[in-house]
Amino acid sequence: MSTEFEQLADQLIEAGHFLHGKGWVPATSGNFSARLADGRLALTVSGRHKGRLTRDDILLADADGKSLDARKPSDETALHVQLYKRFPDAGCVLHPHSLNATLLSKLSPEGLEISDYELLKAFPDINTLQTSTWVPVFPNDQDIPRLAVRVDHYMQRHPNIHGYLIEGHGFYTWGRSVADSLRHVEAFEFLFECEMTLRRLKA
Repeated sequence: MSTEFEQLADQLIEAGHFLHGKGWVPATSGNFSARLADGRLALTVSGRHKGRLTRDDILLADADGKSLDARKPSDETALHVQLYKRFPDAGCVLHPHSLNATLLSKLSPEGLEISDYELLKAFPDINTLQTSTWVPVFPNDQDIPRLAVRVDHYMQRHPNIHGYLIEGHGFYTWGRSVADSLRHVEAFEFLFECEMTLRRLKA
C-alpha cells in the first residue's frame, strides 16, 4: 500500500474514533471514504465498528468503488462514488448516523431549511449568517445504485448543497479533505441539535 493510502487510512480511523466518541456512529453504523490523488478510494470495510477502526478496517478500491482486495466495502459505496463523480474537488465523504439527523429525517421528509445561524459559515462559499442552506431528504432505499441515481439527478439541478439526509438513516456530507468533512459533520450536528431543540421548545 502507498504512503498516501496509509495516511488517509489513519485519518479515517481517527475520524471514526472521534465520531463514535460523540455518539454519532452507534454500533457498526456509518461509513467513510477518502480519495487518493490517482482517483482510487480508501473505504471502510463493511460492518466494522467505527470506534475501533484499525488499518485492517480500511480497504483500497478503484474509482468505481470495487475492492482491490478480498474485503467487502460498505453496501452504500455507490453513494460515495456518486459524490466523487459529481464533485471533482471532493476528497472525503462521511456518513454518520446521529440521533438528531435521524429524527429530523423523519420529521421533515420533504427537506429541511436551516437559516440565520453563525455556524453556517463552516460550509464553503458561505460568509454571512444571513443566509440559509437546504438539506434535502431522500426516502430510504435498499437499492443503493437506484438511490445514488436519484441523489445525482437532484444534485444536477441543485449543485450548491453541503449534505443530505436519508429518511431514518442519517446523513452524508463531504469536503476537500477528511478535516474539512469532519468540520461539516460537526457543523451539521450542531445545527441539527438547534433545530430539534427549537421544535421541542415550540411544541
